Amino acid sequence: MRVRKAVFPAAGWGTRFLPATKAQPKEMLPLVDKPVIQYAVEEAVAAGIEQVIIVTSSQKRAIEDHFDLNYELEHLLEEKGEIEKLRTVRHITDLAQIAYVRQKEQLGLGHAVLMAKDLIGHEPFAVILPDDVVVADRPCIGQLIHAYHQHHGSVVAVMPVPMEETRRYGVIGGDHVDEGHDRDRTYRVTSLVEKPKDPAQAPSNLAVIGRYVLTPKIFDKLEQTQRGSGGEIQLTDAIHALMEEQSVFGYAFEGKRYDSGTTMGWLQASVELALARPEFGAPFREYLRSLEI
Repeated sequence: MRVRKAVFPAAGWGTRFLPATKAQPKEMLPLVDKPVIQYAVEEAVAAGIEQVIIVTSSQKRAIEDHFDLNYELEHLLEEKGEIEKLRTVRHITDLAQIAYVRQKEQLGLGHAVLMAKDLIGHEPFAVILPDDVVVADRPCIGQLIHAYHQHHGSVVAVMPVPMEETRRYGVIGGDHVDEGHDRDRTYRVTSLVEKPKDPAQAPSNLAVIGRYVLTPKIFDKLEQTQRGSGGEIQLTDAIHALMEEQSVFGYAFEGKRYDSGTTMGWLQASVELALARPEFGAPFREYLRSLEI
């Protein structure tokens, strides 16, 4: 079955970015000239996703407004003859069919995904964490969707990290699959440890990042999952339970990932994405060279 829908958990408080996120969602912080969440939605659309489901909370109306029509702004731009800006604004509205569901309590990533159950139904789906911005020739979630169709099981995106950093991630253990043209990048997951306190407890240095393709069976596991680390319902725990019934795969994606959910990661992404833009790259590079660092 084709992967048509993607869930975007976006209900968190964003406390790492206070006071900037006191009155606006962290997903709306700009990277160059687009909010963080728009990069993720564009990635999903480029991979063939037809319906975007954004899990929000009461403080996230700005996200809904961003992807909604703004008749007054469009009329103003049209009157002023600023056609390119008008196209940019309309592009946002026309990106995808977008639905919203509220997460009334902040009970973790697993709980956020569970909130989308009724909108997903009985079909495989993607999960994209907007904080993780991935720049790649092929959309990262598209790579995972391809792996899902190749190997017929849930897929999590993984990347190698230094062993001392494994405590920040879910970490998989597993072996390369035996077949498929992407077998060098694909692992059959045999163990999954959420944020190991000691690097010695990590089964490898392959960390799970914010891209998943999951079978609908995950909802049964989420409903049975007790609160774990931090008193939250962990998606990792549900995936671990899913592994008892279905194969789960790790896919070492192609591309560069920025953790824009941290201040340093957001700063790095802002600089590198600006340098990659044709209209900004050359003058911005010259500016950076002029700094006395």
